[in-house]
Amino acid sequence: MTEYESLAHARYESAEPARWFVAKTRPNNEHKALFHLRRQGFEVYLPQFLRRIRHARRTSWQPRPLFPSYLFVAISEARQGWHAINSTIGISHLITDDRGPVPVPPSVIKDLQDTEDDDGLILTGRKTPFKKGAAVQIMSGAFADHVGRFENATDSERVTILLDLLGREVRAKVKLDAITAHA
Repeated sequence: MTEYESLAHARYESAEPARWFVAKTRPNNEHKALFHLRRQGFEVYLPQFLRRIRHARRTSWQPRPLFPSYLFVAISEARQGWHAINSTIGISHLITDDRGPVPVPPSVIKDLQDTEDDDGLILTGRKTPFKKGAAVQIMSGAFADHVGRFENATDSERVTILLDLLGREVRAKVKLDAITAHA
């Protein structure tokens, strides 16, 4: 390929940016579909978040798809056809209408990627405004007006507080809305 042809080819590719589309996967096959689509040269985005899993009295945090059974595929119509996606292992079908695949506005993907942390996980729920060991006061409920130390957030609604009751340190779970910083 001559220098002129390579410049023309590069200009043609950059003139048409890849657009994002939604692909429905078979149940619990998001990672399998991700692997096979990437192997075919597609850019794929599978937003994930950390989910608390309880099994056999053990709790762990596992990455899970933000949209179960769906992932995003970037397709450059100049270089890739979309028909190959429907026959990819793990894919059920590309979301389409009468005219073909339905594109996702680029701002949706950008907004999702902007909410990711350093590990590539979507931050969901509220962030707790307290650090471990911070003095907090319970404002309502059975332990109203008690002061304790913040231990951790159990989920987006509840937190664990260490209270000094009858000379003993006791863990209490309370609603995040029921506590405030103690001065």
